[in-house]
Amino acid sequence: LVTRVESQKAKLVMAACPGVTYDRLARCLQRGTLAAPGRKRGDIVVLTAGTSDAAVAQEALVTARFLGNNAHLITDVGVAGLHRLLHHVATLQKAAVLIVVAGMEGALPSVVAGLVDVPVIAVPTSVGYGTAFEGMTALLAMMTSCASGVTVVNIDNGFGAAMAADLMNRDKGTTV
Repeated sequence: LVTRVESQKAKLVMAACPGVTYDRLARCLQRGTLAAPGRKRGDIVVLTAGTSDAAVAQEALVTARFLGNNAHLITDVGVAGLHRLLHHVATLQKAAVLIVVAGMEGALPSVVAGLVDVPVIAVPTSVGYGTAFEGMTALLAMMTSCASGVTVVNIDNGFGAAMAADLMNRDKGTTV
């Protein structure tokens, strides 16, 4: 798995390496999968606040699946249209880990964490206008969330979010 690959470079790699595929939205090159050690506890669900968060969410989705997780995507469920999120509450509550991708004011991870009792990985994106400051507003909002169980990765870090989700989703066979 190679992330952040421009389409022209991807074409060159795919021409030289049979079996490599390219996800244009995620900007990821992939060959096969890597089943990470340990059995998976459940599903990883990736959510986007808006359609402008799609590329970062797709990077997380591709990475989670590459690591052998059963991962799903729910799009455009941001706080500006909260009713759209509420249609998916049952799915969110059944997931083992949630990756919540949002720009603008970054409020969605806090809202989602208030609805579930599983880890929420918040991913700020560099989208937005005005005082969004290329993702800094969302990053700071997510870092100061008072909702329990929210972990924050850096701006536009879909790959890092999926790596963390994979670790959280592994069943290590231990009991407490």
